[in-house]
Amino acid sequence: MRGVRNPRLFVTLQGFAAGLGRSVLTPLSFTLLRQLSDGHFHSGEDLAEKVGLTRARVSQLLRQAETAGLSLERVRGLGYRLKAAPDFLDANAVRSMLVDFGAKVAKPGTPAPKPQAPVEEDLALNGNDRPVIDPTPPALQVEVSDQMDSTSSELLRRAPRRDIHGAVLAAEWQTSGRGRHGRAWSAIAGGSITFSIGWRFEQGAGFLAGLSLAAGVAVARALEKEGFDGVELKWPNDLVFRHHKLGGILIEVNGDALGPSTVVIGVGVNVRMPREVRREIPQPVTDLQAVAGRGARPIDRNRVLARLISEVSSMLAAYAEHGFAPIAAEWQQRHAYQGKPVKLVLPDGGAVKGTVAGVDASGALVLADGPRRSRFLSGELSLRRA
Repeated sequence: MRGVRNPRLFVTLQGFAAGLGRSVLTPLSFTLLRQLSDGHFHSGEDLAEKVGLTRARVSQLLRQAETAGLSLERVRGLGYRLKAAPDFLDANAVRSMLVDFGAKVAKPGTPAPKPQAPVEEDLALNGNDRPVIDPTPPALQVEVSDQMDSTSSELLRRAPRRDIHGAVLAAEWQTSGRGRHGRAWSAIAGGSITFSIGWRFEQGAGFLAGLSLAAGVAVARALEKEGFDGVELKWPNDLVFRHHKLGGILIEVNGDALGPSTVVIGVGVNVRMPREVRREIPQPVTDLQAVAGRGARPIDRNRVLARLISEVSSMLAAYAEHGFAPIAAEWQQRHAYQGKPVKLVLPDGGAVKGTVAGVDASGALVLADGPRRSRFLSGELSLRRA
């Protein structure tokens, strides 16, 4: 099974700008946007000179930025400015905040070690013939990119060449993010947080079945610490606020059935979503700005990203030691559909109805239909009238 993603663990998040036909932002686009991020007007001539392009090319790139969800203002004689200048992600700021949160962070430019294939006879074993897991989290290697195809895909590409244990990639814009059932995933530049983190486990697929749920708990904890109260979880991988989708979790696993495994965990959270984008999405969605409410202080995306990375990495270290069982009760307390009548659409197109009784120690959903209890490993969950 090495090199094959376990379908039971291929849990994906669906982005809020999926399939909307929006322009793809390029590195040149971000060079221009960073020039405009101060909120002041800049003439086309000045922008063209600073980035080494023609005025016509500058105008074209800015039009593409508008179709990607950013709002520009044009004034004759003054030039261009962003109406709502995004706080672009900054790797140094994220690293500094991670240290403040107590995380161990590798210095920029520290070379990642090459991957080492574990040899069974070299693994330390305890009295139960199980590998002894080192609970010490690795030094996090944090990178931020303006644009890439997918943070998770990039980490998976790196895995054969280097050790991605503790490697973190964040991106302002993903051109080929993946969603459930082959749907595309993308985001609004400056209006979302998307990152992936690599982790190594000595255990295999069965042990990792509840990992996406554990990651959801970590994300909810992080948002609470940053003052975003009321965020709940929806089985198996969604973050919701008042039954509107706020974000989600992506888990991809490569490894042997019994271990070891290399896991990439992707996290996406909506921060500021333009109204016109919301109208184009065929499901109720929300963002952190709405969770915070009117009059709340401005959201610092770098701080929120650092808090998310800190909580998720801590959770991964704990999961490696104890699995999902110790946090199953907390997950159930955070489940938006706990004790509610639901319909579960199965991967084969069939559907079952019942009341959510919770999740078991492996993370499987347990539905009750009278005295009968049934467990499910995958499916699309929705509320139904009692």
